[in-house]
Amino acid sequence: MMEWTGKRYWIVGASAGLGSAIAEQLSRVGTEVVLSARSTDKLEELSQRLDGRTKIVPLDVTDDESCAKAVEEVGDVDGVIFCAGVYWPFGADEWNAEQAVAMAEVNYVGAVRFLGHVVPRMIERDHGHVALVGSLTGYRGLPGSFAYTSSKAGVMSLAECLYADLHKTNVKVQLLSPGFVKTRLTEKNDFKMPQIMEPKDAGRIVFEHLNSDNFARAFPNPFAWVFKVGQILPEGLYYRLFAR
Repeated sequence: MMEWTGKRYWIVGASAGLGSAIAEQLSRVGTEVVLSARSTDKLEELSQRLDGRTKIVPLDVTDDESCAKAVEEVGDVDGVIFCAGVYWPFGADEWNAEQAVAMAEVNYVGAVRFLGHVVPRMIERDHGHVALVGSLTGYRGLPGSFAYTSSKAGVMSLAECLYADLHKTNVKVQLLSPGFVKTRLTEKNDFKMPQIMEPKDAGRIVFEHLNSDNFARAFPNPFAWVFKVGQILPEGLYYRLFAR
């Protein structure tokens, strides 16, 4: 178990859902949490509920100036957890260019943009912890979700590359790949969502993983096993099973 008391962790995308649940977990164990999202209304509500010290910093991950300003305001932290994400459900036959670009821009490019201001500082100090939230959908191509799935696949590859670069340093890199979590994003889905989790339950699993020395965790099982097995299936068989 890590020692959390007195640490500072920055949660990007903390206003609701999984990010909010993670903030509650960390605050409960004595961690100061920096809370960021584009708007501060829900962050203020969250801050009032938390037990420990908080700092609210508005941040737009699609704006490099906003990222740079926020990093200067926050200063050095012990860890960052990137949960920011947007989602709309559609496939190539219902292509929405504006929403597709927004998913790429927030979910993947936003992570690259924000971490570009944070990771070099951690490397210079030889101290830090980076946790990225991917998705089970990012393991392999799926129908009806090209924009979201590809953006999360990018996040997962980013985490893998950072881990490959930094695993022999004192900058810890981890990846979380959840299935369905009950949030305002999954409310947009009109299909059955197996093993959908409450945010607090998903946040508990995230906290367990943050305490471990393992790189990646996909959850919940057994739903996650389907996606892991799907990775190793031959293309012909995979697309017969999963494509439309």
